[in-house]
Amino acid sequence: MLRLNLQFFAGEKTEKATPKKRQDSRKKGQVLKSQDVTSAIVLLTVFLFLFFAAGFMRDRFFMFFTQAFTEYVPLTNFNEGKAMLIYSEVLIQVAFILLPIMLVAVVAGLAGNLFQFGLLFTTEPLKLDLKKIDPIKGLKRIFSIRAIVELMKSILKISFIGTTTVIILMLNLDKVLALAFKSPWDTLTTVGQLAAIMGITAAFVLLFISILDFFYQKFDYEKNLRMSKQDIKDEHKNVEGDPIIKSRIKQRQREMAMRRMMQEVPHADVVITNPTHYAIALKYDDGDMDAPVVVAKGVDFVAQKIKMIAKEHDITMVENRPLARAMYDDVEVGGRIPEEFFKAVAEILAYVYRIQRKI
Repeated sequence: MLRLNLQFFAGEKTEKATPKKRQDSRKKGQVLKSQDVTSAIVLLTVFLFLFFAAGFMRDRFFMFFTQAFTEYVPLTNFNEGKAMLIYSEVLIQVAFILLPIMLVAVVAGLAGNLFQFGLLFTTEPLKLDLKKIDPIKGLKRIFSIRAIVELMKSILKISFIGTTTVIILMLNLDKVLALAFKSPWDTLTTVGQLAAIMGITAAFVLLFISILDFFYQKFDYEKNLRMSKQDIKDEHKNVEGDPIIKSRIKQRQREMAMRRMMQEVPHADVVITNPTHYAIALKYDDGDMDAPVVVAKGVDFVAQKIKMIAKEHDITMVENRPLARAMYDDVEVGGRIPEEFFKAVAEILAYVYRIQRKI
């Protein structure tokens, strides 16, 4: 029973997501994002643009209608070529009016997404996932806490935006009631101003709600990314490798390095010993090397093996305890000896050469 409880708690997702888990989720398109933040930024930016660009759009509208009624309406001898001319002129005028609004909306949408999760290109969300069309999971999503939160957000949006719209109309009730007695130009001006004010106010209200939604989305995102202790162990094992396999690989590498080192002992000129604990095999070629090189070194069992191979190949062994210990600590296999050992090693090599009658 205790074991089952431990397994249950080990599988419970209580740990924060690791950087690798976050990176993998980002590659799949699973990022911290509130759609309401983007919508609020787009709405606010568009209405602010309309508020300040109203004069430009008004002039373009007047230019369009003036041209239509002065050039196209009294047009005689109407044919296919003139129809295409009118069509192209209409497209140009409409483009001048609508394209700036669309461009502002696109830029605002991109800025809203960049603000939330930065630059990201991934095709993972476009891939076919049969789990998304699972009816059982679909019902779970409908009756989930997220669905309730979305419903509450919709109610808040309708309530807040409706309330602010009514307040603005009540504050400007005199202007609204006076529209019946105004000219078309004054009526359009008043309606445009009220629409802009209501739009900007609604955008600020939506921005406030989107900030609350962003914090909820952050909480839900972190919750979904949580990992169990077992998940963290499995991830570490996948990244770093299975400890048993790694141990075997390192053991194999040590064995290969040991074999290569032992193969170099027969080519050594001298083996300096402790004599029982340390053994350092040195090689020196006056024509190719500027200093002697350590071709093998070892302690205890490895030292005994080096000495055994040296004995089999008639390599001279010289006992020098301080030098053997110092070179074992300071010089790696394949490395040249430091200058501080030059004098002592030179004396040993001279002694070896005299024995071998090489000088």
